[in-house]
Amino acid sequence: MSSWSPMHAMGAYLHTLQLCKEYYNQETNTSGSNKLMEPKLMEYISALAAGNEARLIADIGSGGASPITLGLAVAAQQTGGRLICLRSDQKTLESAKKQIENFGLAGATEFAVGHPCDAVGRLRNVDFAVIDPNVLEECMEEVFLAIDMNPRGSIVVVSNVFQSRRLGGRVCSYGRVVKERGGVESVVVLPIGDGLEVTRIRRRVGDVGGNGCNNMCRRPKRAFLVHEEVQNVSCGY
Repeated sequence: MSSWSPMHAMGAYLHTLQLCKEYYNQETNTSGSNKLMEPKLMEYISALAAGNEARLIADIGSGGASPITLGLAVAAQQTGGRLICLRSDQKTLESAKKQIENFGLAGATEFAVGHPCDAVGRLRNVDFAVIDPNVLEECMEEVFLAIDMNPRGSIVVVSNVFQSRRLGGRVCSYGRVVKERGGVESVVVLPIGDGLEVTRIRRRVGDVGGNGCNNMCRRPKRAFLVHEEVQNVSCGY
């Protein structure tokens, strides 16, 4: 990833907003509805990925193509990159593939099936990753350590962090896991959706090389701006 691109961010935001309206209309059988959609986390994630000009994007989730998956595919389309959609079994993969094709995003998306650790371990220099902790079960930390992020600049988003805490599960913190290996200086939790943990990775001059996790992190100056600025809330780690 390089510098921030407001045009890519805006384009991804608006395109994702429209696709999610169509998605929810299909889910609720209200096709043709003119009801305004309230901005949600999928538009934010799409704009964040596109604005940072991510070229290799990973979606590690469960089920079919969620609105977040659609948003990431839109971001990949905006930047001329590709989305790797990782699913744990062939049935859910086929469901995701069908939905991606229905929304005209197949050209920017590739699919992979397998155990999360094995699947992410095959990727190199990922620019942007979204991880749903619900799919990780008992291998959460292993997946966090297996994914190879681009040390020159990358972002990892863990979704549903508040839900995990309410259910008494383990704290799904990518930042905490990789901080133990050195390099990550700060982590931000955003009160969007059911909670997003955002970790930004960027190598400092003089850092010792290693895999994509073992690098320095900086807090982004601004998430993105459309009509209002998103307020960051620091997590209490």
